[in-house]
Amino acid sequence: MSSPNFIDYVKLNARSGNGGAGCLHFHREKFIEKGGPDGGDGGRGGHIILRGNSQMWTLLHLKFRKHVFAEDGKPGESQNCTGAFGKDIILDVPLGTVAHLAGSDEIISEINEDGKEVILLPGGRGGKGNSFFATSTNQAPTHAQPGEPGKDEWLILELKLLADVGLVGFPNAGKSTLLSVVSAAKPKIADYAFTTLTPNLGVVSYRDSRSFVMADIPGIIEGAAEGKGLGVRFLKHIERNSLLLFMIPVDAKDIKTEYEILLNELRKYNPELLDKKRLLAVSKCDMLDDELLIEMKKELPTELPSIFISAITNHGITELKDLIWRTLNS
Repeated sequence: MSSPNFIDYVKLNARSGNGGAGCLHFHREKFIEKGGPDGGDGGRGGHIILRGNSQMWTLLHLKFRKHVFAEDGKPGESQNCTGAFGKDIILDVPLGTVAHLAGSDEIISEINEDGKEVILLPGGRGGKGNSFFATSTNQAPTHAQPGEPGKDEWLILELKLLADVGLVGFPNAGKSTLLSVVSAAKPKIADYAFTTLTPNLGVVSYRDSRSFVMADIPGIIEGAAEGKGLGVRFLKHIERNSLLLFMIPVDAKDIKTEYEILLNELRKYNPELLDKKRLLAVSKCDMLDDELLIEMKKELPTELPSIFISAITNHGITELKDLIWRTLNS
């Protein structure tokens, strides 16, 4: 999943429908001059609804849809007929989409299941017709309720990818190459920084027909939490990963220092990310012989499991998948 059409943020104006007015009417027919009240209730206004769709992976279809207005409910009618409900507006969104009001960080809905529907903005209730107000002491009520107005809000929809494993590393650390080797994903790969400009998802096949989902996000640089490089725009995509796989190339000046810089950027962005399980993969190990690799093991961080891999020669790839699977299911 890599495309210039990947959109993970949209802002739109949504308005649910107004409720229909209740009907003020008295029954009339031949030989019945003064029948009782028979005004029906107004119909409910249309809802604005979010629905999860597992076949979607971007909010592109909503990027240019700036206004979403549901239909108003119809007014009540005579003979106690309730007005028709306004037509609901259903917005299909990818799994992992969250919604909040513009100007607020409070999440009002979250879509994580295929087919799950959440009412973002409820339609206004229909007003009661005059038959509703008839009592033994007031048998000819001469009033009916207007419908309730709908809600009108500016909404923010954000997509946060749902994946088991999130790849974390500096630009050109080999994350996209690894994803292309272990899955059917075809991310752009080149020998320069920030080759990856949009997140990529890949399904990694494991033993006995089992699998897990891996997400590659654009590389982090020091100061990303303050907006440097691609900033925090894509860091949100690792908030829901169960496991963070840190990738540092074997030719880095100091692997332990680079790991601490990455960890610090995650800490500044969201300290809760440090509560996730972590692994370290030292990539591009085909550049060194076995003797140098043994020496380098002594310099690796000791607080997390680590492994040397090469996506070019497949060195350590099977062992990495085993380690990931054990960690996910521990």
